[in-house]
Amino acid sequence: MQNEKRQHVIFVVTMILMTIYLLWRMIFTLPWDQGFVSIIFGILLFVAETVTVLTTFELFLQKMQKKRMQLELPTIPPDEYPHVDVFIATHNEPVDLLYKTVNACTFMDYPDKQKVHIYLCDDGGRPEVEELARQFDIGYLGFPGNKDAKSGNLNNALSKTSSPLIATFDADMIPQHTFLMKTVPYFHLPEFTDDGTLRRSRKKLGLVQTPQSFYNPDLFQFNLFAEQQIPNEQDFFSREVNILRNSSNAVAYTGSNTIISRKAMEDIGGFPLNTITEDFETSVRMQQAGYITYATQEVQAAGLTTTTVPSMIKQRIRWARGILQSLQNTRAIFSEKLGFWTRITYLSTFLYWWSFFNRLIFLLAPILFALFGFQIVNSAFWQVLVFWLPSYFFYSMSMRYLSGNIRNQRWSQIIDTIFMPYLILPVLLETLHIHEKKFKVTSKKKGAARRWMTSLLYALPHIVLFVLSVAAIFKFVYGKYGLALFYGSIIVFWLIHNLISIGYAIFFMIGRSVYRESERIRAQEHVTIYHEASNLHYQARTVDVSEQGIALYMVHPVYLPPQTTISMVVKTERYEANLDAVIVYVKKDGEGWRYAASVKPVSETDKRLYMQIIYDRKHSLPEQMNLWDTAYDDMVRNVQRRVAQPSADKRKMPRIPLDRTILFSNGVACTLRSFNYLFFSATNFQGEISEGDVVTFYTESNLEVVLLYTGKKTANQQEILLKVENIEDMTRRGFIDKMLVDLKSMPTASSA
Repeated sequence: MQNEKRQHVIFVVTMILMTIYLLWRMIFTLPWDQGFVSIIFGILLFVAETVTVLTTFELFLQKMQKKRMQLELPTIPPDEYPHVDVFIATHNEPVDLLYKTVNACTFMDYPDKQKVHIYLCDDGGRPEVEELARQFDIGYLGFPGNKDAKSGNLNNALSKTSSPLIATFDADMIPQHTFLMKTVPYFHLPEFTDDGTLRRSRKKLGLVQTPQSFYNPDLFQFNLFAEQQIPNEQDFFSREVNILRNSSNAVAYTGSNTIISRKAMEDIGGFPLNTITEDFETSVRMQQAGYITYATQEVQAAGLTTTTVPSMIKQRIRWARGILQSLQNTRAIFSEKLGFWTRITYLSTFLYWWSFFNRLIFLLAPILFALFGFQIVNSAFWQVLVFWLPSYFFYSMSMRYLSGNIRNQRWSQIIDTIFMPYLILPVLLETLHIHEKKFKVTSKKKGAARRWMTSLLYALPHIVLFVLSVAAIFKFVYGKYGLALFYGSIIVFWLIHNLISIGYAIFFMIGRSVYRESERIRAQEHVTIYHEASNLHYQARTVDVSEQGIALYMVHPVYLPPQTTISMVVKTERYEANLDAVIVYVKKDGEGWRYAASVKPVSETDKRLYMQIIYDRKHSLPEQMNLWDTAYDDMVRNVQRRVAQPSADKRKMPRIPLDRTILFSNGVACTLRSFNYLFFSATNFQGEISEGDVVTFYTESNLEVVLLYTGKKTANQQEILLKVENIEDMTRRGFIDKMLVDLKSMPTASSA
């Protein structure tokens, strides 16, 4: 409570200081006497600052009202859970992607699963999708022709079903087993008054939106080597902004992971048609029809985010044009059917898409002054410090409180800088009612490494800005000393600050090579490994899991021969799957060992269960920023990782250090340096021995070890390799683990 009060005080102080700053800028700093170009850019800079500040004011006010519209999930009797239709919308997505979503939907908990009706809504009318529905024994609603795109597909599904509640999922969005139990009960809450309090009145719940979440790193995390430093870029909207909009009843339906009232859909005439963001417009029309739209904070599903720069840019252009289109269709900013704060929120939504134009102005303004000599702010150095510095300091603090460590001001500027060259024109055209009617479904396919020149082409606008910024810095500081340099420090700071964001944008566009076919998801689950040849089994814990592979942590090394199929049983609290596995590499991991294996489920049932083991969990990517990570750290990491040559783990057996002196039965002695079950490496041979000689020694338990002197040396050319000739015999007799215990119990060479 004390921390919340402090946040509110900082928000209020920030709004006061920023208002004073903007008034000062408007009255005293516009360059009316500096010529046409300076006046135009001076006004544009002031407008950009004003729009940016006012949109954040709206979020500050929403944050201060956050608790006013937080609903408690009610507990309801099992027999009161209603029928639910689950719509999985698909257009041209591959069947293997749909498989995971359909599979997860069949595992969703519900008191009476006969009340859950799952449908594949296929606007392609594809036979293979119909076969998938048949395989899972769920409904198939084919809608060939793609008429009216996703809206037409879902409206077709609405016309052929009847449950009072509808769950919608995109083709790649995999729900957790708790999804229905964490959303459906909200529809048993009392109705709402106009101010959102829970008293019986005329407003009903129209939809419950859970956060959009993703199990693969987005391009910001992946391309900038920040998978463990920053959350998914969309988390800020899904887990912060959309939650804040509960207080103004302006929550956006994002198309998936949502429970919707059929009555609300009927009241608005179904999914709207004349828009390319039917989901967003659906929520606006519900609010106009007197319904509450509510966003929850707990992630209940995760999907696949875009994996190529072109697909991400197309996606953002579609969102930008579609949302502006829907605001125009519904007249949301001026609609008398919406409350005052709802309309303010939609005004802020409209202005947000102009933030990319604002970002361009912020990048160009110091360049115009330092490089070309246009004075666009008419102010003395000390005036800037008095009016700008305190407001900037508190504004930065407020942004930190606002984002809840999901996003900071630096990353917001980086993201805006990345998208800026590609969104300004579409936003302008859409604002002028020059519409783009059709967009392709966003591709989620893995992006192969792009050619260098193609990457540079996408980065070209940022490269131009980078060069101009560097030139501006050199020209501005050249010949300045002492106080002159001190008075120019604000311009230098501004240029360097922008230069960092532009540098990130270039790194982002250049990208990074993709080596994995499927995403690894960190998970610690119990695994039992069966090695049939030795009739032994071992216990391990998973490090990460994926559709094609699994990584295990074991305290002690064990003999699992490469290129040999072994059996694994992975077990969680809910699922157990049998897998065939082949070890692909082994390496030391702290005090233990990491084994990586390619895996394949034994049966169709095991495949379904293994998919749930992988995906029925909270994703393992960061939910908050690493606050200790600075811009310097990020830049250094990017440079180092791009310069370093990637190396693959190739060792398929554990290399165990020994340092044991032994005596062979033929009288030859040596020091065993290491052991990987198939070979020993040795030095300090005493006695005559030649390539091809077979020698024998016995362990403390009288186990016979037969070795072939290969004459070959290890990679460091310091040790000779001795091949274990009777490894299969010891494995078959179950002595393999005992041999390692005996070897480790022998005196070391130094003690001997």
